[in-house]
Amino acid sequence: MQFLLLINIDPELIQALPPEEYDAEMRGCLAHADELQAQGILVMSQQLQPVEQARTLRVRQAQARITDGPFAETREFLAGFNLINARDADDAMRIAREFPWSRYGSIEVRPVADMEAERVRVSAAA
Repeated sequence: MQFLLLINIDPELIQALPPEEYDAEMRGCLAHADELQAQGILVMSQQLQPVEQARTLRVRQAQARITDGPFAETREFLAGFNLINARDADDAMRIAREFPWSRYGSIEVRPVADMEAERVRVSAAA
């Protein structure tokens, strides 16, 4: 069985960290991820871009509505994910429209951060 661990953070708590403390936390996190991957426990991990980069698609009565931000209705729940390659945000939104689920909830389209660039930035060797 596989599980998806969704990491939720309080942005105020992260922003309150001094940069050197955040970098130390990130290095520790990356080292831990490397250990889990070496043990065959971690299949894949990825950091998401900030929520300000998200767009949400809803289709009702064949009308598409796109809103900026990760706006799911409170009665909605995360049911799964698709990791896709796209040329840009508009291409990603086009691909999202090909899935039927926006008619029954919403699809949050959010860029994935470059963890290798973050690894280099915080000097965390693999």
